[in-house]
Amino acid sequence: MKLHDLKPAPGSTRKSKRVGRGHGSGKGKTSGKGMMGQKARSGPNPYPHFEGGQNPLVRRMPYKRGFTNRFRVEYTVVNVGDLIEWNNGDVTPEALREVGLIKNLKQPIKVLGDGDLNVALKVRVHKVSASARQKIEAAGGSVELIDAAA
Repeated sequence: MKLHDLKPAPGSTRKSKRVGRGHGSGKGKTSGKGMMGQKARSGPNPYPHFEGGQNPLVRRMPYKRGFTNRFRVEYTVVNVGDLIEWNNGDVTPEALREVGLIKNLKQPIKVLGDGDLNVALKVRVHKVSASARQKIEAAGGSVELIDAAA
């Protein structure tokens, strides 16, 4: 077989459609491009979201500002004032769940310093604010930070 013997497989090619060759052909006059307008002219068409010179939709909308931090950690907040009626000395995530101060154990817990405390408590949570730590230790308690994965 020689190079000049190569032919495409039968039925794999089509003849190109000749447009603008009289109305009897079905593609005469406007050659299937409809009436006048920018898309009927030769050359490239405008880009897909072009609105004819009108201010585009993406520029009419308010700008997106800032960003969303993918690594942000959401904490469940418990205040020192919520721990004032605590009977036993240990404050753990499981104990907080039993009492109903938190809903799920999947979120880490942070103790904030709103309220007063006069009971010595051993607090084991993921994070504690400085004022909460000061109030817990002033009441004779202790603070132990636990790992968020634990």
